[in-house]
Amino acid sequence: MKVREVMTTKIVTAEPGAQIRHVARLMSEVDTGIIPIIDGDAIGVVTDRDIVIRAVAEGISCDQPVSRIMTSGIEGCLEEDDLLEAAGRMSELQMRRLVVFDAAGTVSGILSLGDIAVRQEEMAGVALEEISDDTQRRD
Repeated sequence: MKVREVMTTKIVTAEPGAQIRHVARLMSEVDTGIIPIIDGDAIGVVTDRDIVIRAVAEGISCDQPVSRIMTSGIEGCLEEDDLLEAAGRMSELQMRRLVVFDAAGTVSGILSLGDIAVRQEEMAGVALEEISDDTQRRD
């Protein structure tokens, strides 16, 4: 299974000069905990945790640019990567989310642990249905 089959594709991005407050509102509006920061190319991410730990806890005004608290650099994967390999990378990095890029290097989605868990539940449900189907039983 490929990352593109599971990833969340409805994402929003922000520019590095956007106010922290604006990015927090975006997160609330689209119900996400991560926003890629784009300045021509993807240059970083801001997570809900970044806002709490790097802004609120430190007393930084929410009117400041998000570049002040963003995580520079992006750990990501490609749409065509194998899902199990991407999950292994998340485990190695101890990250809950990876930014997903298309073949051209453009941000195309986010892969989260939740995305993977939902897919595994769906696969388990289908397997259970097939196992429980009396018409297919071989034992």
